[in-house]
Amino acid sequence: MGSRFCALAIDAIDIRTVAAFWSRVLEWPIIEDTEEGVGLAPGEGTGFGLDVLPVPPGERKTVKNRLHIDIRPRAGSTAEEELQRLLGLGAERVDVGQPDDAPWTVLADPEGNEFCLLHRADEHPAP
Repeated sequence: MGSRFCALAIDAIDIRTVAAFWSRVLEWPIIEDTEEGVGLAPGEGTGFGLDVLPVPPGERKTVKNRLHIDIRPRAGSTAEEELQRLLGLGAERVDVGQPDDAPWTVLADPEGNEFCLLHRADEHPAP
């Protein structure tokens, strides 16, 4: 018995812009694109994905996310190189009260959803 984690959903006003951002960040293809949402996955049949779902136009994000994504640079890339790539894709640095010496950088996607870039490959997710 038990449940299996299958997808993480991100709410967005402009689902296609947010989905395109995350598709480039994760290098995952868009596998579904409808008015009900856009789905990304590392490959067909992988059993896990990221769904970007619409919210009403006036429903902007107003507080810090209670759940967020942590990412790491791929092998052969440094955290600084990945940070510059993410900023070039449209991510923005944000301050959510993290310490100055935090081993992660807090960023936000085009609609302000926070995520963390972990600095070391062996780093545990930010608390």
